[in-house]
Amino acid sequence: MRADGARAAMMMLGKPAAASDEDLLRRMLDGDGEAFEALYDRRQPSVYRFALRMSGSPAFAEDIAQEVFLALIREGVTFDPSRGSVAAYLFGMTRHRVLRRLERERRMSSLTGEDTEDEGFVPNGPVASDDPLEDAVRSERVEWVRRAVLALPVHYREVVVLCSLHDLSYETAAEILGCPVGTVRSRLNRARAMLADKLRALGGDRATAAG
Repeated sequence: MRADGARAAMMMLGKPAAASDEDLLRRMLDGDGEAFEALYDRRQPSVYRFALRMSGSPAFAEDIAQEVFLALIREGVTFDPSRGSVAAYLFGMTRHRVLRRLERERRMSSLTGEDTEDEGFVPNGPVASDDPLEDAVRSERVEWVRRAVLALPVHYREVVVLCSLHDLSYETAAEILGCPVGTVRSRLNRARAMLADKLRALGGDRATAAG
């Protein structure tokens, strides 16, 4: 019975759903389509949510998620497990593409004379309703927080998204951002102070409008 149990466990480890991210990536690079699908299903939601929370745009987030996984097929061989996890590697790829796209949109806005607040894109109307954050807590205050996060300068916004919304450790965030842990801590503290100011301002604007 013990031998049968060990054999069954080994068979389970061979299935994509039970494999580690690293094993799925290795198998994907060897041409295993099921491994790619399993890794995509497991990690695409986080990639999408990061891009969505950085941009406020579902279309933007969808494009970025597609770009990231297409790039993973081409560039996955550069993954080095000694430098971090596959999840952190994907966040790093996502961040690079998000920042590049945001910068391009900022330049286009400057050329057309459109104003952007603190380098951030703040959409008119409600932010994407398909974000699990909004599904979980549908309240006006949550919407204020989302808008305030989007209005932060990018280098503060990204630490809030990684550490506060994705619950990553300071160490993992530092690995993704390519900066010391102390820098992550200081940026997060500054971002929280800025968020508090922005939330007070949003509350004051609403009170003025209601009056």
